[in-house]
This record gives sequence, C-alpha cells and structure tokens, in this order.
Amino acid sequence: MTLSYQSVGKRVRLSRILGDNRGSLVFAFDHWLEHGPTDFPGDRIDPKIILEEVVSAGVDAVMLTPGDARLLADIWAGRTSLIVKITGKTSLRPENERLLQSVIGSVEDAVSLGADAVAATVYWGSPFEDAMLRQWTAIRETAEQYGVPALQLAYPRGPSIRDRHAPDIVLYGVRAAVMVGADLIKTYYTGSRESFKLVVEAASGVPVMMSGGPRRGTPLEFLRDLRDVRLAGAAGAVVGRNIFQAPRIAAMARACRSVLRLELSPEEAVEQFLV
Repeated sequence: MTLSYQSVGKRVRLSRILGDNRGSLVFAFDHWLEHGPTDFPGDRIDPKIILEEVVSAGVDAVMLTPGDARLLADIWAGRTSLIVKITGKTSLRPENERLLQSVIGSVEDAVSLGADAVAATVYWGSPFEDAMLRQWTAIRETAEQYGVPALQLAYPRGPSIRDRHAPDIVLYGVRAAVMVGADLIKTYYTGSRESFKLVVEAASGVPVMMSGGPRRGTPLEFLRDLRDVRLAGAAGAVVGRNIFQAPRIAAMARACRSVLRLELSPEEAVEQFLV
C-alpha cells in the first residue's frame, strides 16, 4: 500500500518524540500561562534557566507555547524535539470559566517553528466540552494536512467528575480522545500499574503518556509511578513540576529518563543521580 505524504510525515515526527518504544520523557513547560508565578521559586523566574537544564539532561521533547518556543529557540532547536501547545488559559480567569481552554496559536505556527507535534487540551466533562471539541477538531484536521501529529491532553474535569484520577474516568477520557482522532494522548495516572494497563489497552494502540502532575512528596515516589506506567505499557510521561521544582533540575530529568527507559530501577536512579 502506498502511503500518503502526510502519513509519512506524521510517522517520522512521532518517531522523533517516541523513538522505538524506548520510554520517552517530554518536558511540559506551559505552567507560567496555566498557573502563574506560584509554581516557580524566585531563582527560577527566567524560563531560560530551567529549559537549559532540562535540554542538557537529554529529554526527548519539550512542550512549549508558541511564544516561548520562539523566544527559547536557541536552547531547544537542534537538541530535542518540539511540541507546540496551541490551547491554554490563565488562572486569572473567573473560576467558572477555568474549564475552558482558548486557542493561543495555530498549526501553521507550529510548522513554522519546526515542531514535531501540536498539543491541545480537552476537558472531558466540562460545561465547555463542546467548544473545546470544536477547537480540537479544527486543530486535528489542519494538523493532518501538514502531516503533524496531534497530542490531546485528555483531562476529565467538570462538575460531574467525582475523581479525575479514578480508573474508569481516566479510561473514559482516553477512549474519547481516541475516538476524536488523537495521535498521542496525555492523561492522569490512575494510581496503580494494573489500572493504568487497562487505560493503555483502551487506547487501541494510540500511544498514551502519563501526566506528571503536582510535585510528589519525594522523588522516589514519583519515579516509582514512572516505572509502573511504563510497565503498564505507556509510551512515557509528560513531566513539568516534578522536574523544574526539584532542587537539581537536570539530575531529576536524568533520573526520570533512566527509569522510563527501564535502564535503572527507581531506587538505583535516586542513588545514581539524586544523592
């Protein structure tokens, strides 16, 4: 069967992010927009400081907003893959509107920047689910024309969601993301290897990556989560705060990468990189 130009492009770009099932580490860095300065210690206000540490540690990709991708190109370009997140929001919004993401860039912006993928959030269960699905559909259709993979941040959030980490809720969101055409999915960890394995299976071969979430109590706790999602069949993890809020950013990134690639156990990674 002859492949289309677009399908070849998508396959090549995905391979740069995911490799050959190696266990990929994507560094998420949209927190300034989403959360504001509360996420950042005073000595890490400048994003260049954090991103240089992370890229030097050898992450597989960085996920940036369009503006930061342009501003920080001297750091990431030619050294790691780029995912451009083209939806977002601020925590300055009225609380009743925080379950809506706005378009902050375009697929064309991402292509111009040299990105290997675009990313957009859908809050499944939000009162604004319809608006975000319309955004998602437009993004996915355009990305398809350019042969660019579309990563969906499939986040169950809304008044009817009793527990966004509950296995059945996460599985529902992931399955929904597959059904609307996601090429790659980022979602919440369900708390156990066994339950996350069911989430991965529900994706029917679409790669699933764990969302790192807030910083855990200890690095070892987080590294054990990374090991378990990999053993559950996940393609890797998309991590932000558990890396950039760590005392030693590059060391924590290297520890995460080694565990995701199943090169070291969580305990060995702590001993080698974090002691």
